[in-house]
Amino acid sequence: MKFIEGGVCAAKGFTAAGIHCGIRKSRDKRDLSMIYSEITASAAAVYTTNLVKGAPIAVTKEHLQNGTARAVICNSGNANTCNADGVEIAGKMCASAAAALNISEDDIIVASTGVIGQPLDIAPITAKMPQLAESLSKDGCADAAEGIMTTDTVIKEVAVEFEAGGKTCRIGGIAKGSGMIHPNMATMLVFITSDAAISPEMLQKALKTDVETTFNMISIDGDTSTNDMVAVMANGLAGNDEITEDGEAFSAFMRALNTVNVYLCRMIAGDGEGATKLLECRVCGAPDENTAKTVAKSVICSSLIKAAMFGADANWGRVLCAVGYSGADVDVDKIGVSFKSAAGEIEVCRNGAGVEFSEEKAKAILLEKEIEILVSLGKGEAAATAWGCDLTYDYVKINGDYRT
Repeated sequence: MKFIEGGVCAAKGFTAAGIHCGIRKSRDKRDLSMIYSEITASAAAVYTTNLVKGAPIAVTKEHLQNGTARAVICNSGNANTCNADGVEIAGKMCASAAAALNISEDDIIVASTGVIGQPLDIAPITAKMPQLAESLSKDGCADAAEGIMTTDTVIKEVAVEFEAGGKTCRIGGIAKGSGMIHPNMATMLVFITSDAAISPEMLQKALKTDVETTFNMISIDGDTSTNDMVAVMANGLAGNDEITEDGEAFSAFMRALNTVNVYLCRMIAGDGEGATKLLECRVCGAPDENTAKTVAKSVICSSLIKAAMFGADANWGRVLCAVGYSGADVDVDKIGVSFKSAAGEIEVCRNGAGVEFSEEKAKAILLEKEIEILVSLGKGEAAATAWGCDLTYDYVKINGDYRT
């Protein structure tokens, strides 16, 4: 398996585009994106667990009941959530895209992201839909990725190439996510494409399984969004025998999907609102995976730990505190903690108690852009990883007037 260029356009038969249609006031910001498969693709998705859900989710769920799709349409700048006519507007987005692409509107995945509770004007979307469809190209991934961004500061895209059933296959993805991100699934918008041949049932199994150890392990700010969705389309143009059951080919697909998702997870966490550092908590020595995941998420969600990482303060007591209130069954007297980055690694706690360490070395380690918080529980062989970011002054600035 290797990383390649192209994002969602890397897979055969997929094109993408992103334009400014007028939802956002700034003409310099793209706000409408499309991804298109030249043939019908197997499709699967997972959605936010928030009881308050954006209208596009209801429409997409209905469209994906048959396990197939051909296109994604997504706007930014307005979440189309908590609007009386939200489902109607989402339906009109699909109808407009279907007309521009000459496909069935039931074959469209629709999504929206942005401000909650403000009416979404369909007029600028429908007016620019033909232009968007005409703009589709194999080079359109970056534009599409930009068109789904809200407070994101960087485009998030990735693609990999792998072998399945003796054929070369590709998986690519784009994502948006910077704030209102917290487990569980989903925690952002992610769109994934593949040219592998795989049945809708196995595609759904692959996605649902993988998000448990990837997107469900991110937290930026403790708020689970209303519009979160991870959707994947696989059109089979790679020519491999269709994956319809567990086996070597399905395992290869799962490894590639996980590689894409982990890459996007790290990009999302590192681009948290106001963030200056990517935090990765790796828990080992747990009696089972659930315990490891619970501890890792508790550490990465701690506001006090996030603030300490912003200040490059090796306050390991806060890590133990987060482990202790996580609800996991741990032996406090066996816990070990270390901090690691490109500047080195330093042990700060052993068997639940502090050890002597150089504050200067610890600070140098924590001043790096990517920091690993290593927690050993000393009770087994299970492990888990969670991702987050530091908590900075800019987070409050960004969210203090986000709507206005």
